[in-house]
Order: sequence, then structure tokens, then C-alpha cells
Amino acid sequence: MLVIQENAWERLGFITDGTSAGVCNGLEQPRKQQRSDLNGPVDNNNIPETKKVASFPSFVAVPGPCEPEDLIDGIIFAANYLGSTQLLSERNPSKNIRMMQAQEAVSRVKNSEGDAQTLTEVDLFISTQRIKVLNADTQETMMDHALRTISYIADIGNIVVLMARRRMPRSASQDCIETTPGAQEGKKQYKMICHVFESEDAQLIAQSIGQAFSVAYQEFLRANGINPEDLSQKEYSDIINTQEMYNDDLIHFSNSENCKELQLEKHKGEILGVVVVESGWGSILPTVILANMMNGGPAARSGKLSIGDQIMSINGTSLVGLPLATCQGIIKGLKNQTQVKLNIVSCPPVTTVLIKRPDLKYQLGFSVQNGIICSLMRGGIAERGGVRVGHRIIEINGQSVVATAHEKIVQALSNSVGEIHMKTMPAAMFRLLTGQETPLYI
Repeated sequence: MLVIQENAWERLGFITDGTSAGVCNGLEQPRKQQRSDLNGPVDNNNIPETKKVASFPSFVAVPGPCEPEDLIDGIIFAANYLGSTQLLSERNPSKNIRMMQAQEAVSRVKNSEGDAQTLTEVDLFISTQRIKVLNADTQETMMDHALRTISYIADIGNIVVLMARRRMPRSASQDCIETTPGAQEGKKQYKMICHVFESEDAQLIAQSIGQAFSVAYQEFLRANGINPEDLSQKEYSDIINTQEMYNDDLIHFSNSENCKELQLEKHKGEILGVVVVESGWGSILPTVILANMMNGGPAARSGKLSIGDQIMSINGTSLVGLPLATCQGIIKGLKNQTQVKLNIVSCPPVTTVLIKRPDLKYQLGFSVQNGIICSLMRGGIAERGGVRVGHRIIEINGQSVVATAHEKIVQALSNSVGEIHMKTMPAAMFRLLTGQETPLYI
């Protein structure tokens, strides 16, 4: 039996943007030319990206039954589609539970039709981009899953179970779906879509999907200008391990003088008069930041708050780790109160970043789109330097880039080596402060 880890795509794809999707997909064609991934070594001759990628040697050996080039184009296996079912599962179940889930899916599908179960002949299409199930007779698409959405697969004899995960909608009732074996109450549950197939090539199918992940990873590196043969994971890890986390937050949050408990007075029925934004994925304490205050509102009248302050709790309710909408709802709920207790950390609106890049061959590990950091490589030198997703780059090495073209920002970052100093702020705050957006006070 072959099982692909549930987090395989995150591990292979490297990049996350802090949203539910979790990944900035380097394998799809970019939507805009203005988005640049700073994840590869730089050629000082300014060779276009397409030429650099084309000059790379053939694929580094990827173990598996298929030729890597075939997986890029896509391969097809003949199979019988038995049916699909849905399970609820924890995010990271154990291998034993995964096997139980696969067996449960097979049991449900086989028992749903009883002895009169019908088989549908299908073509199972596997590539580095997606997995599709086509009706063998009509070639109509029955199922279509992007490869990154596949949680794991299992082959049991001549049976293949393909599982894809998606989060349960807020309004969905779990009563309509049976809970998977081994699931624990109180833990967040995910809906697993389980497709069951029968094929003499069951093991080969599972191995091919596993190989597709590996080839997709190499394609990701090549698309971002990284020669898989030039930079070993160990070499990059050694550099990471020698660097300490640089983040002003760590020092700033440890200083008791910056941590304050405030009491604000307001009239009943009066809004607090603030705009809050997310601190950004990568911040040491994910919470909301005060981005604007209404003139004459309770927050502004108090004289105790400043733009950039991070709100830790309100009336004893912690905001750390909560979604922005939830934090906004808590603030809106203060309307009928006359006193509000806030725990804040006084912070400047601008975040200081220090990236240490010893050589151009080491990727910076983040992507920029129109001056905004849109993705960040986990555990990379940028994350260690304090880079945050959703922040607008204000300054690079002492030079303002507020009015600088996208291409020049990318060039400045790509060609930088040694210590790279940046100043950033949440993009939403930047738009408010520069009058690009009208504040909606709560």
C-alpha cells in the first residue's frame, strides 16, 4: 500500500499565503506579468526567465514507474469506477486511521448498491497538474481534481482509493455525513471526498500519483529559476540553521513598557470608531492592527491609541489567532457598552525586516505582486527575517520604493546579497493612510 501524506503538496510546493488555500501555485501559468517569485538564484547577465529554465539539464532522477516528461503531459490508466462517498476527518490523522478511512470508503461504496453494483469503465488521467476521471465511452469528464488538492491515496489489492479534502462550509451540517472511524470530538473536521476504483494496475496507479508530486516539485523549482541540481535541500537547510530569527516583534513584545492595559470611555450606542487589519501571516503574534481612527470617536478621543498598535484582547477576550471578521464582530459588539478594556502592544505602523542572504544562489523565498508580498516560503531566510504576507514594501536598503515600478522592486531584491533591510506595512493600512480607500469605521 502507498499513502501520500496529507500535507504533501504544502511540503513540495513550499509556499503559503495564509489563506484557506494555503499555497501559491507555482505550476499554473501566472495570471499577471506583475507577479514575481523571488525564490531562485539570480543570473547577473539578466537572462530572461524562460531561457534560464530551458538551459537546465534534464530532470534529476525521480523514482517511479513513469517518465517525468510523460507525467507533465499526462498519462492514462484504464479502471472501473465503483463510486464515491464522503467522510469527516481530522486534519492530520495517523496512518492507521488513514487505512481505516480507505477501508471504510471501500465498504460504503460496495454496500451502497448491494449485489447489483454497476461498474463504469473510466480513463484515469494523471499529470503534474491534475487528476481527471473520464468516461471511457464518451470521454466526458466525471471528476477533476487539481493535484494539490489530493490528500492521499491508497491501493488495497486491486482497489484504488483517491481522497481529496476540503473544509466543511460554515452552514453545512455534519449530521448528513458519517464521521470517519477514529475521529475525536472537539477537533476541527474536514470533508473528505473519496473516489473508489478497481484496476489490475492499482499499485502502479498509486505509485504514478506519488511520482507526479515529485515531478511537480521539480517543475516548480524550474519555473522559479532554480536548477534542482545546483541547490541541495541540505545546503539550504544548513544556511537556515545558522541564522537567528530577526524580528523586531520578539524584542518589542518582550518589553513590558510596550504592553498596555487601557480603559476607554464611550457613550452607549456609539461605535468605537476604528479600522483594524490583519497583522499578516508571519507575524510573531497573529492579531489585528489599528489602521485608522475616526475623528472625534471614542478611540481617538481617548488619546491612548496610535496607528499600528496591535490589539491583544478586548474586555478579556483574546483576539490572537482569530480571523479578521471575528475580531471585527467583537469590536462591533461593543456598541452598547460604555466602558471598554483593551490590552494592546504599542507598535509603529512600519515593520522592520532584515534578510541575510549569503549568496545569490540562495532563494529569497517570497513572491511580490505590485509591491505587495503575496506568498512566503516556510522556514526560509525571508520568514526568518520578518517578512509578512499581505504587507506592502515601503523601503529597500534605505531607499523608498513607494512609487517604484514593480520590475525595479523585483530587480533590487533579486540582485541583493548580504544583509537586505526592508520596511513594510499591511497593504490595507497603506491604502488607508494614502487615501486610496475610504475607512469603514466600526
